[in-house]
Amino acid sequence: MVGIGNPLLDISTEVSADIYTKYDLKPGNAIMAEPKHLPLYEELKKNHKVDYIAGGACQNSMRACQWMSSTPGLVHYIGCVGNDDNAKHLTESTAEYGLTTHYLVDSEKPTGTCAVCVHNKERSLVANLGAAEAYKMSHFQSAEIQALVNKAQFFYPEGFFLTHSTPVVVELGKHAAQHNKVFTINLCAPFLIDFFFDNLSQVLPFADVVFCNDDEAATLGKKMNWGTDLDVIAKNLSAFNKVNTQRSRTVVFTQGSKATIVYKDGNATHYPVPPVPKEEIVDTNGAGDSFVGGFLSRFIQGKSIEECVAAGHYCAAECIRRSGATYPAKSSFHFP
Repeated sequence: MVGIGNPLLDISTEVSADIYTKYDLKPGNAIMAEPKHLPLYEELKKNHKVDYIAGGACQNSMRACQWMSSTPGLVHYIGCVGNDDNAKHLTESTAEYGLTTHYLVDSEKPTGTCAVCVHNKERSLVANLGAAEAYKMSHFQSAEIQALVNKAQFFYPEGFFLTHSTPVVVELGKHAAQHNKVFTINLCAPFLIDFFFDNLSQVLPFADVVFCNDDEAATLGKKMNWGTDLDVIAKNLSAFNKVNTQRSRTVVFTQGSKATIVYKDGNATHYPVPPVPKEEIVDTNGAGDSFVGGFLSRFIQGKSIEECVAAGHYCAAECIRRSGATYPAKSSFHFP
């Protein structure tokens, strides 16, 4: 399994509603930092007790996927970091979960960071990409990465990566289609659908599995004039233009504590989410990424969709019981 995305160091802390108001943040949202957000990072570090956690949507999912897999070295991750201490923190944190990283190191930009502002157990994310958006096609085309791509059977690029490296993802999609490998993707955030849809539309035809949450699905439904019914949106997305016709497209919509929707081979199935007691929830940061990681940990083993979803639910539940996208020492997932 190979993932590619924006490696970020999360700066995570609990904040008051005043921070949301001051920086125009919304619960459950993910945005790219604008000039007005740049003072936020220093303010969090100066006035709050912060945790530094390896982040970035794809990196989170790949860490979770490796954590839930019993085979060492099964999952690999590609991205760009700076030549700084934050990159060292990322390397150490990912190694803790057994994830193998293949970082391009950029000496001109700092490692990307993400402000994780938690309020009432909900999070708002503000990403300052830094070196992450300096990823280069030359690294992807290097002998090391091409050997990795040729060996892999499953790919997972994150949607955020499309803001700067769409040609890389297109090349990955072409390789997957040509060799009948599995290409999966996450839409990641509503703003990507609203403002980067031209980039997204270049990549979606390669997708064999598409993940997103209900807000992103609703934004896609509006963008494509597919209405507001999530089952209908999933059906239309499954039938959207596809390059590799040897595989049907599976669509997975998460809805927080509400049932997860999976559309596959002409049928929509709703999988109830096992409840987590409110008092056990620490924060929801990384829950969606963890679901994807858990799902993929069983999907790459050829398990049933029912087991894949159960693994995703388990991984997300473990994540929200802890601060940030972190997990216990070992997975205790069992499927009947």
